[in-house]
Amino acid sequence: MIFTKKPKKIRVMFTPFRDGLQSSFGGKVRLNDILPAMEYAAKEVKIRHFEFGGGARFQAPYFYVGEDPFECQDKMREVVGKDTDLQILTRSVSGVTLNTQRLDALTLQAKLMAKHGTTWDRNFDFMNDVDNLVKTGQPIVDAGMHHQVCVAMMGLPFEDDKVHTPEFYINVVKQLLDRGIHFDSVCMKDASGTTDPKTVYETAKGLKAILPPEVILWQHTHDTASMGVSCYMAGIAGGVDGVDLSVRPMASGTVQPDVRSMAHALKGTGYSLDIDASKMFEIENMLDEGLKEYYFNPVTTTADARVVGFPMPGGAIGPNVHMMQEAGILHKYSEVLAEFPIVVRAAGAWTSVTPGSQQYWLQAFNNVLLGRWKKINDGFGKSVLGYFGRTPLPPDAEVVKIAAEQLGLEPFEGDPLEAAPDSLAQAREALKERKLKLTDENTFLVAAAIVPGKNMELNEGIRFLTGNAKIVLPFKTKEEPKAAEAPTQAAAPAPAPALSGPVTTTCSVTEGGKTRTFKITIEPPAGSGHVATAVSAASAGPAQAAAAPAASSGKVTPVFSPFEGKTELVEINVNVGDMVTEGQVVAAVEAMKAKHDVKAPCSGKVLSVDAKLGSDVLADSPIMTIGG
Repeated sequence: MIFTKKPKKIRVMFTPFRDGLQSSFGGKVRLNDILPAMEYAAKEVKIRHFEFGGGARFQAPYFYVGEDPFECQDKMREVVGKDTDLQILTRSVSGVTLNTQRLDALTLQAKLMAKHGTTWDRNFDFMNDVDNLVKTGQPIVDAGMHHQVCVAMMGLPFEDDKVHTPEFYINVVKQLLDRGIHFDSVCMKDASGTTDPKTVYETAKGLKAILPPEVILWQHTHDTASMGVSCYMAGIAGGVDGVDLSVRPMASGTVQPDVRSMAHALKGTGYSLDIDASKMFEIENMLDEGLKEYYFNPVTTTADARVVGFPMPGGAIGPNVHMMQEAGILHKYSEVLAEFPIVVRAAGAWTSVTPGSQQYWLQAFNNVLLGRWKKINDGFGKSVLGYFGRTPLPPDAEVVKIAAEQLGLEPFEGDPLEAAPDSLAQAREALKERKLKLTDENTFLVAAAIVPGKNMELNEGIRFLTGNAKIVLPFKTKEEPKAAEAPTQAAAPAPAPALSGPVTTTCSVTEGGKTRTFKITIEPPAGSGHVATAVSAASAGPAQAAAAPAASSGKVTPVFSPFEGKTELVEINVNVGDMVTEGQVVAAVEAMKAKHDVKAPCSGKVLSVDAKLGSDVLADSPIMTIGG
């Protein structure tokens, strides 16, 4: 039992407005649904330290909600006041993206975050690569923000005495001290909640012994395996000065422990929180009201002890569960988890935190669906090849070889920042081509959404800035009213003209005094027996009409997405009239934030392209039709 004769206040960063949103809903929440609770927490409860941006809560607003993340940060700053600390989360060489960035992009990121209300930046590297932490930490310091550097922690799903031990973590910080990079605090960041309490205690104690007295020691974990409070108790016993906590309905499960649980655990120990636990009920009630339309998936709200065997961050479990459910493959969830230790060991045991956790997940996903190592995920492959930094353990040599062959890349030992593509130049060019306003904010919105090989028309920044944002909110399913039985003698109304193909129109939506215009494409109903007007999204030419085949020419075969649920069509590789062979890649869909091939089920001639690039396709909606 921990105890101190000299009372000590433990500082709290309040996380429901960033990590809570990410871990529960993948960050897909409208700002106005949580802003009143945040204002009350700041003005009435006097909370002075919030997490409010970065991580997935930077991309999610404009990827899925139709909101500008910089405007969201400005409004949050406005309601909490100028004296409150607002913190973001950044991912070293990836910044607030999932891909490597150049230093100029990370410098712009730091400048914009400081401009839009950020006072603290928590920066981690999933490899615990000290070079990466030093180089990406300097822009944070230069922008005048509090620089909180992280040692990224997790419990290994296999035995090893070289990495993810107290000595390993302490050595990371020793190297940072030797390198002379300025940092104001150190965070022991366990995104998966799988580090055991003894390792937490020994790490905290060891770090306190080497850190200058003015450097704050912070701790972050998730309650996914029900160990959040016990690990915080161990950290506090070892000298931790601050912890991350949340409040229901976004607490525990995949999120941080509730303030009330932690306050109760510290009773009589001499330690207490610098936040009033008795005021949590009103914040909870306001969040319940603001989020009453949202569906809380039990997988993200329920503790799962299995996570100790598949160290998956709470902030990634939520989005992945939502994506698997949307794609109609949630029944594969347990199989993917079982594959996790295999990919962790083969990769070299980098920490399971974004983007590394997503790379683990997608590779385990590919292994389950396609066979082990039959398809190397792009991010996973680049990581084992060295393009994100140095792995803690040497990756499996055979997997490195397979990754190099499949991705067409050589193993890399250079600086990931220098090898990264010039995303800012690409973004500026895309803005100029579309005659969009060339501001730092617009440039960064586009740059942060660039995915190598992805059509720029589908870039979420371009979509948002042109009024074509894709709105995907995790609302509860509403029951459709039962149709009344038609009178037997009633005259049937004249039928609406049948659609021969996708029809595009526009609509305007006014909310909060702001009007946005959206482009809407109406698809013909699946299975209607029509042969749609062919739309070749791969070319800039006009839509082509495809004649239906003669009865003697053989059967007509529709081509569908390989997923049972909804996916986005991100690539069309053929035109109407092209001859294709069975197994040829004719299109691609995006599921689980990765591109998946759509192959021709037979040889023949492309009679029609029935879906538009960027549209959602369902399992029973044909992407194209092949005759032969």
